[in-house]
Amino acid sequence: MSVFSIFLVLILIVSFLLVVVIMVQNPKGGGLSSSFGGGGGQQIGGVKQTSDFLDKSTWFLATLLLALVLFSNVSIMQSTSTDSKILRGNESAPVENTQQMPESELPPME
Repeated sequence: MSVFSIFLVLILIVSFLLVVVIMVQNPKGGGLSSSFGGGGGQQIGGVKQTSDFLDKSTWFLATLLLALVLFSNVSIMQSTSTDSKILRGNESAPVENTQQMPESELPPME
């Protein structure tokens, strides 16, 4: 398994976790953080700590995703010089079209 493949798997995992953390949050107070602690002023660290955790984990996962994307770009640039023909492009000579269309099939000139 190449280094780029490892980065690709890690990017997919972090992206999934980021989507889950964002979906759990609700900006109007109806997400996971509001289901803990009920209501009122007496909260024993439930809602506030949950929303802080979700906020910090969102920033952490977003930063981690950005770093993984940048590192994967560096790894793919290093691997293109040795093993990837697709990314290098076609190095063979271009093939010329030797067939010509009959004049009856050519579009009319205006």
